[in-house]
Amino acid sequence: MQREITQEEREQVKELVARARRAMAQVEDYDQERLDRLCQSIGWASSNEKTFTRLAQMGVDESGIGDREGRPGKRFKIHGVLRDALRRKSVGIIEEDAARGIVKYAKPAGVIASLIPMTNPALTPPVTGIYAAKARDAVIFSPHPRTRRTTAETVEVMRRACIHLGAPADLFQAVKNPSIPLTKELMAMCDLTMATGGKPMVKSAYSSGKPAYGVGAGNSTIVIDATADIAIAARNTRLSKTSDFGSGCSADGNIIIEKSIYDEFIKALIDEGGYLCDEDEKARVEKVMWDENGRRTFPTIACPPQQIAKAAGFEIGADRKFLMVENQGMIGKQHRFSGEKLTTLMALYWFEDFDEALDIVRAIYKVGGTGHSCGIYSHDDAHIDALARVAPVSRMMVRQPQSKSNAGSFTNGMPMTSSLGCGIWGGNITNENISLKHYLNITWVSRPIAEDRPSEPELFGEFYGAELG
Repeated sequence: MQREITQEEREQVKELVARARRAMAQVEDYDQERLDRLCQSIGWASSNEKTFTRLAQMGVDESGIGDREGRPGKRFKIHGVLRDALRRKSVGIIEEDAARGIVKYAKPAGVIASLIPMTNPALTPPVTGIYAAKARDAVIFSPHPRTRRTTAETVEVMRRACIHLGAPADLFQAVKNPSIPLTKELMAMCDLTMATGGKPMVKSAYSSGKPAYGVGAGNSTIVIDATADIAIAARNTRLSKTSDFGSGCSADGNIIIEKSIYDEFIKALIDEGGYLCDEDEKARVEKVMWDENGRRTFPTIACPPQQIAKAAGFEIGADRKFLMVENQGMIGKQHRFSGEKLTTLMALYWFEDFDEALDIVRAIYKVGGTGHSCGIYSHDDAHIDALARVAPVSRMMVRQPQSKSNAGSFTNGMPMTSSLGCGIWGGNITNENISLKHYLNITWVSRPIAEDRPSEPELFGEFYGAELG
């Protein structure tokens, strides 16, 4: 049973929020140039190679999950967020539509409670911080207990970046000793919550009584048809699956391959470092990846494939980068490999005609991941269109490594972020990548225009004057 919040915790939250509001008051008159310089200072301080590498590896060491050597590459996401932020206005008039007589003015959203996942304690705070600073918001970060030291150190870096420009350090604060009761109180007292993390966290944010942007669970599913460039598709699949040892919700989890190229594609995946488990190994892996209640086991989350294999009682070569299990026809809650894996393992399926591929996609998303994302490797626009029409997802990547593209990349037009809205499918209020617009209040100013009223015959068309009732 969950304990009640202590008086000491309640007072701590009050003080954090009061300090945040005082900091916001100090930047309320900042013009666009001054805010942009502040964003640049925060971006550089948190994403320069030396600092981010230290923080990213600290996060892996503290949590015990993730790729220590690969995670520092995530610093480029901060570069992309800064790029997007600098290209947009956030003060005064930000948009004008003369034909409609509409002018939009930007205002801060307020004090934000930001819930930080243990998978990205060095990335999520700067991403949130840049957008918040641009919007003149203040942020109180509530870390995951497993990575509270990394989150605290990352926020301290951001505070120093503020001080460097004479801005108030309390635009960014971190909870020192997080707890569920304290975090709930924080969300209730702040103006907005950014909930990046697991389902319980997001559910709690939505029940806080204040507005919240949450994210949904992933179960990324990729379709490969016969028109795909097999070498490129296999390479991208490996890149996506192995990024930070598959810790992200966007990591390729289910690969649906046209039967005519199935064997060739499996060979390409093996050439990329895949290991195809036999049926006995598959059964062993399942036993160690899920407990008797169907919960994922922590030692097999976001880890090298050798660690999973060893736990399952067999060995694989040191050069192997991910595991594969054939899972044809095995989709449903009882077939655990058809759900989210969050590690270096993917499930394989095949189809003969594209309608069958679409049926497999539909079935997989009934298991989990609805609203998040899918992908396709195809040069057949009819196939791309067909998948886009039926997939219950908020984003679909075409011929791109999913985990490196969903949240924006320098080679696609998705807004850069570390938080992915999953729409009503995923229990979220938005389908969008959470970006600057979500950190702002907007005042719409409307001036009168020439009357825009169609005649009734124009409005009702063939039904005008008909006796329908």
